Amino acid sequence: MDIIEVEIFNKLFSAIAEEMGIVLQRSAFSSNIKERRDFSCAIFAANGELVAQAAHIPVHLGAMPATMNHVLAQLNPAAGDVIITNDPFGGGSHLPDITLLAPVTDAAGATLFHVACRAHHADVGGKTPGSMGFCHHIDDEGVLIPPTRLLQGGKTNKQFLREFLAQVRNPEERRGDLRAQEAALSRGRDRLLATVTKYGSGHLFTVLEELKDYGERLMAATIEAIPDGCYRANDILDDDGLDSAPLDLAVELTIKGEGALVDFCASCDQVTTPLNGVRAVTVSATMYCLQCLLGEGYPINHGTQRPITIITRPGSILDATHPSPVAAGNVETSQRVVDLLFKALAQALPQRVPAASCGSMNNIAIGDVGCGERFTYYETIGGGMGGAPKGPGASGIHSHMTNTLNTPVEALEHSFPLQIKRYELRHGSGGKGAQGGGCGLIRSYEFLEDAHLSLLAERRRSRPYGLQGGNAGRPGCDMWQKKGGERVRLAGKANIEVAEGDVVTIMTPGGGGWGEGEE
Repeated sequence: MDIIEVEIFNKLFSAIAEEMGIVLQRSAFSSNIKERRDFSCAIFAANGELVAQAAHIPVHLGAMPATMNHVLAQLNPAAGDVIITNDPFGGGSHLPDITLLAPVTDAAGATLFHVACRAHHADVGGKTPGSMGFCHHIDDEGVLIPPTRLLQGGKTNKQFLREFLAQVRNPEERRGDLRAQEAALSRGRDRLLATVTKYGSGHLFTVLEELKDYGERLMAATIEAIPDGCYRANDILDDDGLDSAPLDLAVELTIKGEGALVDFCASCDQVTTPLNGVRAVTVSATMYCLQCLLGEGYPINHGTQRPITIITRPGSILDATHPSPVAAGNVETSQRVVDLLFKALAQALPQRVPAASCGSMNNIAIGDVGCGERFTYYETIGGGMGGAPKGPGASGIHSHMTNTLNTPVEALEHSFPLQIKRYELRHGSGGKGAQGGGCGLIRSYEFLEDAHLSLLAERRRSRPYGLQGGNAGRPGCDMWQKKGGERVRLAGKANIEVAEGDVVTIMTPGGGGWGEGEE
C-alpha cells in the first residue's frame, strides 16, 4: 500500500481527535479545561488498539490504551453507551482525570471504532478542595469510579450521576464538564461514521492495519539507530513529604537490534503519600521518551508500542497498587521517569538528548474554607526546559508529560477571589552551559478571602541535571507571606489554611544546561 496514503489517513484520524478536543474545550465549564486545556482525545480500533491521538497531554495519551483494555475486559459497550472511569489501577492516572469512552457502531450495531477523551476535573471529592491534596489513602483523594455506564443505549444512568455529584464539590460544574466530554465523543463518532461512508469499511480497515504496521516499522528503525547496549540511570524524588529521605528511581534500558527493554524494577517501594505512580503512568512516560526520538508528524498508534517491552515491579513507586494514594504520581513522578530515561538515553545518544527540564508540574489547588463548596481551582505552573544540543532551553513553559497552559490572569481573577501580584520569568534559574537551561516562573497569589491551599511540587531539593558538562538548574522555592508580615518557606508538599491578605509565591525550577561553557 502507498505510504503516502497511509500518512494521509493518519493525519485524518489525528485531525478528528483534534476536533474532538476543540468541542470539549469550547463546551467545558471549568477553567481547568476551557482555559488550561487539561484534556486529551484519542481514537481506538474495535479491538481496543490505539489508532490515533491528538497532540494533547502525553501523560493522558500514553495511559489511555491501558484504560481501554481494562474497560473492554469488564464491559461490552454497545450502541448508545458511554463508559466512565477514573480508576488509576485500571489504566487511569489519578482520580481527577475522568475518562469517557464510547463505541462507534454501524447501523447493525457492530462496533467499528471507540472514541475516548480524558479531562482533569477541578474536583472529584475527597478530603481537600481540588482533590490534589497531601493524602495517605486513595479514598481520601476523591471518588474512584470503576468502569461504569454513564449512558446506556443513549439514556443517562441517573442513579450513578446523582450519587457521583453528591460526593464532589461544585456539582454543576462537574455535570457541565461531563456533558462537554459527551459532546466531544459525539463529534468523534459523527466524523468517523462519515469517514467510513466516504471510503468504505473494507478499504478503511485495510489502511488501519497498514497504519499500525507503519508505526511499528518507524519505531523499530528508530530503536535500531540507537547503539546496542545496556544503559543505566538513577534519579530521585525529593522526599515523600513526611521526612527528608529522597526516593530512589532507577532504570535499565537495554537496546538490542530493533527492540528496547525498559526495566524499572530497581526503583523504591511505593510510599504512603501521593508520590506513587501507577504502571499506566510509567508506561506513558516511557513511550513519550522514545516517541520523542521519532520526531514530529509520524504516527503514534498501537504499532508504535510493539518494539518496546516495559517491566515494572508491582508494589513499587512506579507500579503502585490499591489503595495507595496517587495524586502526584501522574504529575510529579511521571516527570522524573522522563528525566530518568533521558539520562539513560544520553549515554547512547549524547548529541541528541537535552538536559533535564523543570521536572515538576508545580501543582496548586485552592478552595474556600467551607470545604470548597463555593469554589475550587487547580492549575499547574510551567518552568524551564533543559538546554539541548541544538539550542538553549525555552523559558516559562510546560514541558514533557504536561502540555497545558497557565490560566490567564484575567480569567483567574474574574472567576475566583484571587489576585495575581507577580507573574514573571525567574531570571538566572536556568543552568549555564554552551546551551543554557530555560528560566522558571514566579507566580504570586494574593488571597481575597480565607482559603485552603494544597501544593504538590518537586525539584525543591534536588536540581534538574545538566548534561555534557552543563550546570544543573536552580531548584524551586515556595514562600508564604502572611498578612502580618511573617514569611514561611513552604515544603514542596503541603496543605495549608491561608487568610485573607496572605500571599503565596511559587518559584519554579529552571532547566539544566547542556555542554561546557556559558551561552
